[in-house]
Amino acid sequence: MNQKLICKACFAHGKQDIRIDDRELTYTDDDVVIKIEAGGICGSDIHYYQEGHAGLSVIKHPMVIGHEFVGRVDKIPKNSKLKIGQKVAINPSRPCNQCQYCLEGKQNQCTNMRFMGSAQFNPHVHGGFSQYAIVSEQQCFPYDETVPAQVMAFAEPTTVAIHAVNIAGSLVGKKVLVIGAGPIGCLIIAAAKAAGAVEVIASDINERSQKISLAMGADHVVSPLNQEALATFTHNKGYFDVTFEACGAAAAIESTVHVTRANGTIVQVGMGASPVQYPVAQMLAKEISWKGSFRFINEFGIAVKWLEKGIIDPRPLISSEFPYQQIEQALITATDKNISSKVIVTFFD
Repeated sequence: MNQKLICKACFAHGKQDIRIDDRELTYTDDDVVIKIEAGGICGSDIHYYQEGHAGLSVIKHPMVIGHEFVGRVDKIPKNSKLKIGQKVAINPSRPCNQCQYCLEGKQNQCTNMRFMGSAQFNPHVHGGFSQYAIVSEQQCFPYDETVPAQVMAFAEPTTVAIHAVNIAGSLVGKKVLVIGAGPIGCLIIAAAKAAGAVEVIASDINERSQKISLAMGADHVVSPLNQEALATFTHNKGYFDVTFEACGAAAAIESTVHVTRANGTIVQVGMGASPVQYPVAQMLAKEISWKGSFRFINEFGIAVKWLEKGIIDPRPLISSEFPYQQIEQALITATDKNISSKVIVTFFD
């Protein structure tokens, strides 16, 4: 039997048009109702607000934004393993589990993916910046009551970072470069250290991001504008065993080949410039593996545990916090990278 509830939610209507509107949610006895506590603003949320689209995903009708969110269980199906009031992180990924890629265990390549807070399909898939959300039990990952919601709001981006590390392969004893010290880059830094990297160096133009990268575990930081410092990493066919490119700038993507040692690995995480000029001859001569890393597969539970146990501490990335009623100011603040890393939106009563 279908049931309904009315709540407030953050709807993107188009370019620079974000509104707090009533949202009518319909759920069945098989659904889980979550009372949202907190969420993190992602780059895609900023793009939807600033431009009315994120890449090729264009807002065609009002859509609830947000895919990094956590809350408490409010209603559960009969015989559920969840408990009312339990704190849960929500996996926003909704693969079909029926297509060829899903059946091969590659759910991030699902051809029918309905990712929460995405305008890729029409009708769009609403996100979690809402007082309540309807999810499946499989999307819910319980976590310890003592962990702040603001910390667990990093579950989804931490999952992206862990997936990138898994794509790279074993990092035990490896020398690692992370280009781009934004939230994803910094979480990759922390994940790489947790995975056994012996040295992790961060590269970013922004001084604020450089300082945060050190707080997140980088052994050293270098500016890509410092050509003399970068030149030391190109000697003898490169210095780094593994390079994670997490900013997407064309020059950064090109530079990865020069600083990665022969037979090393480059993991492309940043989704920026396309197409780019790429030094293919040098890449193949050094027999470098260039791998893409997109979203995640089955790493969400790992991310929740790492955050729960403090293996990764994302708190240096939290730059400000806004109640959902101030969502537009939160998005404007998140856009300014001189003052913001990760902006948290709260839904506490």
